[in-house]
Amino acid sequence: VRPNNYSTFYDDHRQNWSIMFESEKAAVDFSKQVCIAKCNSSPALESVLCQDLLLGEGQGVEGGDSLEVAYTGWLFQNNGLGQVFDSNVNKDKLLRLKLGSGKVIKGWEEGMLGMKKGGRRLLIIPPAWAYGAQGVAGRVPPDSTLVFEVEVRRVKLAKECSGSDGLSVSSRDSPAPSPVPSSDGFSSD
Repeated sequence: VRPNNYSTFYDDHRQNWSIMFESEKAAVDFSKQVCIAKCNSSPALESVLCQDLLLGEGQGVEGGDSLEVAYTGWLFQNNGLGQVFDSNVNKDKLLRLKLGSGKVIKGWEEGMLGMKKGGRRLLIIPPAWAYGAQGVAGRVPPDSTLVFEVEVRRVKLAKECSGSDGLSVSSRDSPAPSPVPSSDGFSSD
């Protein structure tokens, strides 16, 4: 995903391609379908599948950073988006969370790393990284794969420090794309 409704990708021969979409909605919808297709073409989903929909601005978030997030969660059913089981998009309250605190499902902890303020991402989360065999009574059946669209509305970085000139300094200023999330720093439970 690139700014101004562009997406780029490499084919099997490592040739670079770009696509420009007529609207932001068309670009976002295409990116969602790419992520769903990746999920459907993998023999077994064993970790979180992430697809940026909009990049956002600023630094990518890391463990310890505090976020305010708008989200919608679907059950993954019939090889695509099924029933919505949770959302705060049309509510006044954003979800507040601190990455790495263990207060949200492991799939969120992992899948949101590297996101930026204003960024949107689709997460497809296997049962082991979500609610597992127990599910959530009345909302999430046992062993459900979940799909979330998350948008970071506000960020408070944990590792900001002030330089002698009074400007915010961070080792994370980089124009490079967000790194692929890894499990560094997360316990196996």
